Amino acid sequence: MLLDKHGRTINYLRLAITDKCNLRCFYCMPEEGIDWLSKKELMSYEEMLQACGVLVKMGIEKIRITGGEPFVRKDFMPFLNELSKLQGLRQLTITTNGVLTAPYVPELKRLGVQSVNLSLDTLDRNRFLEITRRDYLPQVLETLEQLLHHGIDVKLNAVVMDGRNTQDILPLAELTKELPVSVRFIEEMPFNGGDNHYTKLAWDHVQILHSIKEKYSEITKLPDPPYSTSFNYKIPGHKGKIGIIAAYTRSFCGTCNRIRLTPQGELKTCLYGKGVMNLKDLMRAGYTDSRLGAAVREAVSNKEKNGWEAEKNSMGLPILNASMATIGG
Repeated sequence: MLLDKHGRTINYLRLAITDKCNLRCFYCMPEEGIDWLSKKELMSYEEMLQACGVLVKMGIEKIRITGGEPFVRKDFMPFLNELSKLQGLRQLTITTNGVLTAPYVPELKRLGVQSVNLSLDTLDRNRFLEITRRDYLPQVLETLEQLLHHGIDVKLNAVVMDGRNTQDILPLAELTKELPVSVRFIEEMPFNGGDNHYTKLAWDHVQILHSIKEKYSEITKLPDPPYSTSFNYKIPGHKGKIGIIAAYTRSFCGTCNRIRLTPQGELKTCLYGKGVMNLKDLMRAGYTDSRLGAAVREAVSNKEKNGWEAEKNSMGLPILNASMATIGG
């Protein structure tokens, strides 16, 4: 069992397998993209499997694959097949933008992938193009259809952005009427790969809920599961649910059970903090699994209480100038 100094059990790993992405969402990276990592800088699949094997033996029960966009990395599906065989791993999930995902959905089902987080900030094709700088909305909607057809649990993640897609909040919420999905509205975070940040969030979780209540005054609060990052709600008569994630406000940090592994092998105990060690470098230096596990245990034991403390402890490093693609979405 992995425990931090606050007594929290750490059993969830977010593994970013690449920094590359086939979209250019303005809230994640500049239009020209970022300086992509070289193959040598990336963890190999073999190194990822070794690291995950060590972590699962130490108590990690859930692994979420993120990027960048996972499906742009060559041989992702064979890697996923091997990862699914780890003894002790109870949940294997994926976050994807859905552009390339649809043809692989039957295989995801066969491998036991239980849920997929699908990024979908708007249902309007023109706004999708403005936000992502790519015209791929039909492909994303096809992925949604395939996931539902194969009985995979779907969470639709929509980043709420002032002046960009607030008019999409209600149309997205209305999807829950006929579809058994969880539509999750996320406060915009500052990880856009540049230095254009804000000091005050126009659309926080309070404002998002208020806008939904203006139409659905009967919306009711649901109990939030342990470790939930979202405040969860239900509109009576709707098949699906609504979640609101206070990602910028960071009100869910107190129950955090997560660690992150970036594409270059950095272990991050908090999204808003600096990397605490590089597992790829340790493995390439010849660390045995037992030494690697001991190093991880020491790092996790010092996990900060919340995102505000982690940001403060970053000691002036440009954490907020990083792209989410390099951190692991």
